[in-house]
Amino acid sequence: MGAQMSGSGLEPDLFTEEAAALAAARQLHADDGASGDEQRRMLGELIVHYERLMRETRRLIRRSDRAERDMHVLNRELQALAGQLEYRATHDPLTGALNRGAVIEQASSCLARGDMALIVLDIDLFKQVNDDFGHPAGDAVIRAVVDSLQALLGQDTPIGRVGGEEFSVVWPTSSREEAQQVAQRICDAIAARRQPAPITRPVTVSVGVSWNRAGTAFEHAYSHADQALYQAKRDGRNCVRVWQD
Repeated sequence: MGAQMSGSGLEPDLFTEEAAALAAARQLHADDGASGDEQRRMLGELIVHYERLMRETRRLIRRSDRAERDMHVLNRELQALAGQLEYRATHDPLTGALNRGAVIEQASSCLARGDMALIVLDIDLFKQVNDDFGHPAGDAVIRAVVDSLQALLGQDTPIGRVGGEEFSVVWPTSSREEAQQVAQRICDAIAARRQPAPITRPVTVSVGVSWNRAGTAFEHAYSHADQALYQAKRDGRNCVRVWQD
């Protein structure tokens, strides 16, 4: 009952002997002169082959079930990997905030739907933080700024790290005044936050805001917010400036 090679010579035919036994049984069944002993012998052979078929069928079902389970596991792993790759492609590894490309995409999509404020902020004198307390402390400050923004504005607000110590917030609003108020809350909240050791002094940010009508190109929105940010820097830092048309 061993496996034999099929006519192609490439794949074994597991049921060659069973097919031969079935053909012999049909021939015997058609023979009106077959004796009872011959019929019992053939019945015994058919039972043996039937039992083997049942074993092979159960084995193939188990193999199929394992293959299906393995496929489900592989699909879940592939989906998880795809999610991780998508996350890494759109998020900053240090803070978990959106990266620059994702901020551009979010802001452009928002501007296509309606009016929007783009709020950009930059940590004041950040180089001094790194020089005085070390780069790990500087990284802690960057993470603390993102934590402050998320706590203040909510996890669903598009918040991005677009440079070393520069961040952006996409804020849909039809009111320039509301945008300025939100920016001032950001500025105050970060200045009031106690920084982790070994930092012994407050950390502040300068904030620039551009309020934009629906349909504005992202490049214009960002350029105007960036100009407002640098005006805040020139005006002494730790303050908010709004781009005026």
